[in-house]
Amino acid sequence: MGKDAPLALISIPGVYAAPEIERALDAGKHVFCFSDNVSIEDEARLKKLAHEKGLLLMGPDCGTGVANGIPLAFANRTRRGEIGIVGASGTEIQEVATTIHKLGGGVTNAIGTGGRDLKAAVDGTTLKDGVTLLDQDSSVKVIVVISKPPAKEVRDSVMDLLRTAHKPVVVVFMGERPDHHEEGLYQAYTLEETAHLAVDLLNGQQPTAVAEELPVPDVKLAEGQKNIKAYYSGGTLAYEAATMINDTLGLNAESGVDGAILNQDGYEVLDLGDDVYTQGRPHPMIDATVRKRMMTDAGQDPETAVILIDDVLGYGTHDDMAGELAPTIKKVMTDAKAQGRELPVVATIVGTNLDIQDYAGQKKTLEEAGVVVCQSNAQAVKVALALIGHPVEEVVKDVEPKKATNVTMPEVPESLRKLLTVDHFVNIGVESFAKAIDENGGRAVQFDWQPIAGSPFLLDVVPAHTVIDEFNHGKLLLHAGPPITFDKMIDPVQGACIGAALFEGWADNEDDARQLLESGEVQLMPCHHVNVVGPMGGITSAHMPLLVVENQTDGNRAYCTMNKGIGAVLRFGANGPEVIEHLKWMRDVLGPVLSLALQNREPLNVNVLVTKAIAMGDEFHQRNIAASLAFLKEMAPTIVGLDIEEDKKQAVIQFLADTDQFFLNVMMASAKSAMDGARQIQEGTIVTAMCRNGHEFGIRIAGMGDEWFTGPVNTPKGALLLRLLRRRRLPGHGGQCDHRNLWGRGLCHDRSAGRDPFCWNRGL
Repeated sequence: MGKDAPLALISIPGVYAAPEIERALDAGKHVFCFSDNVSIEDEARLKKLAHEKGLLLMGPDCGTGVANGIPLAFANRTRRGEIGIVGASGTEIQEVATTIHKLGGGVTNAIGTGGRDLKAAVDGTTLKDGVTLLDQDSSVKVIVVISKPPAKEVRDSVMDLLRTAHKPVVVVFMGERPDHHEEGLYQAYTLEETAHLAVDLLNGQQPTAVAEELPVPDVKLAEGQKNIKAYYSGGTLAYEAATMINDTLGLNAESGVDGAILNQDGYEVLDLGDDVYTQGRPHPMIDATVRKRMMTDAGQDPETAVILIDDVLGYGTHDDMAGELAPTIKKVMTDAKAQGRELPVVATIVGTNLDIQDYAGQKKTLEEAGVVVCQSNAQAVKVALALIGHPVEEVVKDVEPKKATNVTMPEVPESLRKLLTVDHFVNIGVESFAKAIDENGGRAVQFDWQPIAGSPFLLDVVPAHTVIDEFNHGKLLLHAGPPITFDKMIDPVQGACIGAALFEGWADNEDDARQLLESGEVQLMPCHHVNVVGPMGGITSAHMPLLVVENQTDGNRAYCTMNKGIGAVLRFGANGPEVIEHLKWMRDVLGPVLSLALQNREPLNVNVLVTKAIAMGDEFHQRNIAASLAFLKEMAPTIVGLDIEEDKKQAVIQFLADTDQFFLNVMMASAKSAMDGARQIQEGTIVTAMCRNGHEFGIRIAGMGDEWFTGPVNTPKGALLLRLLRRRRLPGHGGQCDHRNLWGRGLCHDRSAGRDPFCWNRGL
């Protein structure tokens, strides 16, 4: 992981981010996490871990930052300077930092927090540590704090900390409209005001209201033109615009849905970076398709008075967004004019003259298209409001005495101070982020991270007949491998079939069960024909509980029986009374309890457990102890909290604790879900199943659908602990080749520190 790099930049799918963050923190690295979709529980836990280690976790969902003058992720090039920023880390930091640059100031460190840091569950951990660090950085003269709407108790604790700072602080809580300052603690309404206050303080001037001449165009709106339509690629810019419009017009509007920050009385402010608009397409900072369509639609609405847009420059964004938008803007304005309306378009450009897109060139392109280009987003919104006859009234804030607090500024550990001078990074994910670092005086080691195939999540445990309809049309047993008849099954598999018949109540004794199976009255079907996989003989019957795993990458599900423990068990052909009683306990207690527990928590991300367990020595065939214990760790708190009999809780937790191989079956279902996902590929020779039934070995290929390709099965050869056992070898059987096909041998086994030297296929 770039052993000498003090900071890891992580930009991988969010479902995999938490384990990588933890690995980096355990390696003593600060973390900048661009990834989103990390649970707030993981965020709180990992930020607490970082704090305890004297490290900083920036993010998750940290869109931008600056470390020792080096831009991180979607960042702009700005000059270095004596203003330090800590706060919510998307376009809010970009807007403030670039405005500071335009005003002649500079930023050397901008510490991103992610958008949820001031939620009650997270308690502002990163923001507080960031403020503490900047307060004790002698090169910082003014601190800027930016926050999305905070939890009240966290806001109060942050304000108390800011009152102890040894240098001036400017703070903006998005959505709040403060009416006063405190001595040394200045509160802003907009991001533009935040930057102006910071630069005034840096220059030793008394902060005043932003004095600006608004470039309001001389246009005459037609009767009925009254609404502002705003289409933003920057979510925080959209939020700021909606707040200003809402406050000025007194709409009292709540945030809408589907990316609509404001949607009331014809006024519309959309965050086109919302998930609803980015499903299956790039972010609007890269792809203008959705925005051009919406601008065209707005232009056809006779009530539209002004269209607001942003153009965000910097690393990771479109090379020429102005050039991309200009033809649509011209057509919208021309079409409106043809209908007897003037339709002004107002824009803000988030960027500087140092950005690779050429700020001056972007401004010229937009202006030549007829756009009114403003210096900031707040200025653009003010222009739009002035056009419809509602100018924003500036609030003059008095400076009041600083409120008393009993909080003291903590000391900064040496490990945290190292963040101020970082110039060496390990980049885990998006390669262009490493390029930006290298181009700005840093050094980045690119880590070639790849996810495990598929995205399996354990959802539930259910009786087999509730998800496999074939069980509801007569006596049926599923088995491992390609199709086979009962007479060709080897003894352990026949024994397992007999045990299943006794469990289902089809016979009262072993002889009657054998006679039933030999008669052909019980249908035998491969597990693979109904999205099921099973260990050894794979024998599965209607009332056995099945693990339900969903591959969220491809949207399909797969199933596997639960591991039955050690000793005399069905998968090895045992079918005595104790085996049948154990099967009934799994049906009546283990399955329902685990089902209830899974329904009372988030779906269990299997890949996260796999990642942890590989590092602890598992190879997911003979060795599953780490993953099984990790599974128990995840499930036990939920089981304990269930409103069921205590003896059932105790029995289930004890069984999971005793069953070192329990996770094997979870892994098999996960592998099956991923391989079945590959079956959606209609061309090619991807192997989607490999399994044995003791008589034949069979494979299925994605491009050949349900067709089996079979050959004689072999008898395994390998190191055995006792020579006597060699005389008792049987031909290979079982469905576990599937998870070797995907994970077990190809990925996990040779990477497992604890791999078993007695494995039969040790030559792989």
